[in-house]
Amino acid sequence: MRQEKENVLTTLLKNRFVRAIFLSAICLQIGIWIRNFAVLLFVMDKTNGNAFAVSMISVAEFAPIFIFSFIGGAFADRWRPKRTMVWCDALSAVSVFAVILALVFGTWKAIFFATLISSILSQFSQPSGMKLFKMHLQEELIQSAMSIYQTIFAMFVILGPILGTFIYQKFGIDISIMMTGIAFLLSAAILTLIPADHSLKKEEKVTTLLQEMKSGIKYVLAKRELKLLGVCFMAAGLGIGLIQPLNIFLVTERLELPKEYLQWLLMVNGIGMILGGGISMAFSKKTPPQTLLAIGMLANAIGTSVTGASSILWLTLATQFLSGLFLPCIQIGINTMIIQHTETAFIGRVNGTLSPLFTGSMVITMSIAGTLKELFSIVAIFEVAAVLFIVGLLFILPIYKKTGADPVEVPREEV
Repeated sequence: MRQEKENVLTTLLKNRFVRAIFLSAICLQIGIWIRNFAVLLFVMDKTNGNAFAVSMISVAEFAPIFIFSFIGGAFADRWRPKRTMVWCDALSAVSVFAVILALVFGTWKAIFFATLISSILSQFSQPSGMKLFKMHLQEELIQSAMSIYQTIFAMFVILGPILGTFIYQKFGIDISIMMTGIAFLLSAAILTLIPADHSLKKEEKVTTLLQEMKSGIKYVLAKRELKLLGVCFMAAGLGIGLIQPLNIFLVTERLELPKEYLQWLLMVNGIGMILGGGISMAFSKKTPPQTLLAIGMLANAIGTSVTGASSILWLTLATQFLSGLFLPCIQIGINTMIIQHTETAFIGRVNGTLSPLFTGSMVITMSIAGTLKELFSIVAIFEVAAVLFIVGLLFILPIYKKTGADPVEVPREEV
């Protein structure tokens, strides 16, 4: 098993696209986490912890997903993916440097602009990245590559807050934002090393953007696997949004500990995510993505249920680790299935259709979680979230036994 894992990793790292996309992701995550924590701490300092001002940071981050995700997905299918990603990172850097000027000569409230513009551009860049995975990797390597890609994000769940807080406290907002811009520029520069975009066959018929967006919806509705994934996305989003804002009450109410103990729950969860990404890669060649997804949904249902009921610290930490360990299974399984069951020409629009289902569902339950907490116990809310994971699992069971991807002619890059 270990030898097989090393062979897969060696094969992937020999691929020029894989090396570039992973290095780009690291630079991008450094920039995003420095920006996120610098903005959060800066706004906290400027407003003395005003809840509305702090909530506006989340609005600036999540609102573009509703507004631009589907539009960005449609444009991602029109444009060359490599060029789109390079330009998006470069423009994110430009917007960040513009914020520095605004901070110097204008108002501090311009800081929200850094998060807003970057979030908008990511709705064009992210689906383009998924297209590149399909264009430059053989089918059997996609799931392993997704596992490593997800592990990079998991690492920054632990390292990101530490890095972002340190940079802001040591150097202040101006340097923090400047370092964010530099990280985005480095990401754009690294992406230029990706092999040139394949010249995909284009339809002779000229279509409007609106027509392409409609065809994307029709494509999802016509694919049974994608429709079921959409429902699974919604159920997972509803469950995660319900419990995410209430984790602090696990510490203060169920465990009767100071609120500072929340960091240990988050750290254990992050460690689980890193290990889970590595384990997923080790088993990726033998485990179909729908199996990974089913395992991840079941494990998170169990973890969420026990976490909500637990009043013992070690048991809560153990279930947080369990949830983190299997969370990559959900993310890797869904992303791999989208790539496998979607033609290259539709990946942007499919991603732009499914992503808002998850984020929208999550934001809906996040917005009512506080109200529900006043009406019901923390245990009851966590049990409802566990049931939502089970509902999502039930909707993917019909495709559980299917192991093959849809036959699609896709140009591949030679390693």
